[in-house]
Amino acid sequence: MDDNTRRAALDYHRFPRPGKLRIEPTKRMVNQRDLALAYSPGVAAPCMEIAADPDKALDYTARGNLVAVITNGTAVLGLGAIGALASKPVMEGKAVLFKKFADIDVFDIEIDTTDADKFVEAVALMEPTFGGINLEDIKAPECFAIEARLKERMNIPVFHDDQHGTAIVVAAAVRNALVLQGKTLADAKLVTSGAGAAALACVDLLVSMGLPVDNVTMTDKDGVIHSGREGMLPNMARYARVTNARTLPDVLPGANLFLGLSAPGVLKPEWLPLMAPNPLIFALANPEPEIRPEAAREVRPDAIIATGRSDYPNQVNNVLCFPYIFRGALDVGATQINEAMKAAAAEAIAGLARLPAHDSVAQAYGGQKLVFGPDYIIPTPFDPRLIGEIAPAVAKAAMDSGVARRPIDLDDYKRSLSRQSARSGQLMMPVFEAARGGGRRIAYGEGEDERVLRAIQDALDEGIVRPVIVARRRILNQKLPDLGLRFQLDRDVEVIDPETDHLVMGELVEAYRAVASRRGVPAAEVVRHVYRRPTVTAALLLRTGRVDAALVGGNSEYWGQVEHVMRIIDRVPGQSRVYALSGLILDAGALFITDTHMVPDPTPEQIAEMTLLAATELLNFGLTPRAALLSHSNFGASHSNSARKMRSALKLVREAAPELMVDGEMHADAALSQSLRERLIPDSRFEGPANLLVMPNLDAANITLTALSASSSSPTVGPMLMGLKQPIHVLTPGVTSRGILNLTAIAAAEVAREG
Repeated sequence: MDDNTRRAALDYHRFPRPGKLRIEPTKRMVNQRDLALAYSPGVAAPCMEIAADPDKALDYTARGNLVAVITNGTAVLGLGAIGALASKPVMEGKAVLFKKFADIDVFDIEIDTTDADKFVEAVALMEPTFGGINLEDIKAPECFAIEARLKERMNIPVFHDDQHGTAIVVAAAVRNALVLQGKTLADAKLVTSGAGAAALACVDLLVSMGLPVDNVTMTDKDGVIHSGREGMLPNMARYARVTNARTLPDVLPGANLFLGLSAPGVLKPEWLPLMAPNPLIFALANPEPEIRPEAAREVRPDAIIATGRSDYPNQVNNVLCFPYIFRGALDVGATQINEAMKAAAAEAIAGLARLPAHDSVAQAYGGQKLVFGPDYIIPTPFDPRLIGEIAPAVAKAAMDSGVARRPIDLDDYKRSLSRQSARSGQLMMPVFEAARGGGRRIAYGEGEDERVLRAIQDALDEGIVRPVIVARRRILNQKLPDLGLRFQLDRDVEVIDPETDHLVMGELVEAYRAVASRRGVPAAEVVRHVYRRPTVTAALLLRTGRVDAALVGGNSEYWGQVEHVMRIIDRVPGQSRVYALSGLILDAGALFITDTHMVPDPTPEQIAEMTLLAATELLNFGLTPRAALLSHSNFGASHSNSARKMRSALKLVREAAPELMVDGEMHADAALSQSLRERLIPDSRFEGPANLLVMPNLDAANITLTALSASSSSPTVGPMLMGLKQPIHVLTPGVTSRGILNLTAIAAAEVAREG
């Protein structure tokens, strides 16, 4: 990696607290009774239940949602045998992915031994703690024996992701690539480059799904795996061929599937004509594949190509699999992850790619059409439907194959997972993907603010922006070295300096003069506003087309900055007002509130207007809007002016968007509790908790937002201005650098959607 990436990675892991994980309680502990229930004497009750029936541990402890990610650091992520302690950042990273994608808790455990017997004994003795074991980064051939022995000894799932996670995603991609060609696995003639843990697991799974063993030829750094070769392990020997061929090009003629899990550059372009028509080329060595897709396509334009990289189509990425296969296994109390469960996961992944792409996925990839075909044979890691497709398929396979201890209702399970897919950790992912790579020019009004400068560095690292900052260059030259930021002025960031850039500033003055005179700005104040008010400067950069979006404010009262913006940026035609939408990233998921900053006492028409605008914004986050119009009144219980206003707004919303899941007027607890709503009314328009709360007035919205944010220490998203013709957002004085980064991504994604 380059120096900038290395330094950013070190800062990411070190600040604001070292590492990527922490442990938090799930039960309150606020009084003596809580203490008595959590520990002595109350804790004796669940202990006695578990002693009588060990399966009760899944009811009374966190074991059923707890996975151990375990390594000895002998084969780490392309870094090799760096040891148990040095592998800990990788294991923490794996833990974060489990949590973010499937809400599975993880302890990362690094065992300091290369002795397989000691390793197996250490892991096996921890069985009472965990619901599953994810083995990671253990070198071959020891990994085969370790996994086999642990599976034999332990009565919980043991899963070596380097083998089986890769195999599941590869199997899904192969299945779909063959579907495109009108073929099945029985028609595949496979040649591998690599015969290690991942390659063998891939071949094993494909064979279990229908690939004939006789159609498999494996090679490694020593050549073809042939029957006369000595010293082969049993799992390799079963694929040894009776053949005189000894090298990779010797066995390529007629092959229609190349599976590379080996080393960079081992597949030469001049060998590709040897392969059958319409070959499948899976070059999965990372970060440098066995052959670059552009080189392969130049020789074989008829090929379907997959790699392990995110910058090419068809990325084979284990994150498509391991969180969800464990989710399904844990939720039915599976004793193992068997071949049927792995095949079910592969089929579910393959099936999802054949469905129309989710709107949020298209937005995450810059609006490009993701249609099942040669460049889209597996879903993207950001598809919110992954958990709802894979985990139930795995759970069903576990039940059907007899390894589930806790059978479940699959329909109810799918509904619960669909709600979980909107978990807070994933909220910004599709937005960042939509923003990435487009080079959108975003102006920052407060370019001297430390929070803004740190957010700009993060945005540059994310590849989502070309920053234009309104700031005095002499101040920046003093600040940047002190802050340790890596970007360079004029190379990475354009500076508009009111003290020196008089040509640009003069053009902005004329542009402001053209609009300000009829919007309450005295002619004598025009020049001062442009030169002394960075919000005005940044908004004018947007109006005149010098930038694509703008973020302003953050150092002064919000309303004053909004007034400057409203004089310069026009409303969308037909919109009566501009509204603000704010989001909270809560443990239970994302919750949006409107209008938190703009309209003090909206009319029914304005409430309907803000509801429709906010619902559209939620779609851009990949969320299905579930809107609740809040009041002190529950479904007609009061006839106050406020209650009648919300009832009238509900009628207008339903007339304008009959498909929208919206209901009201209702209390906040009814909005967030389906069971309570069902007791109050039999025909609620949505299931689960609302994710969009529409408030009767500004006081209610802003107080709710700030109270929830302060009490939960939850990060906020926004406020986002809705109803303006051009993307511009006003920062609140309490915004953090992370909040500015989020708004940067939101603004860049808006530009991507519009252009």
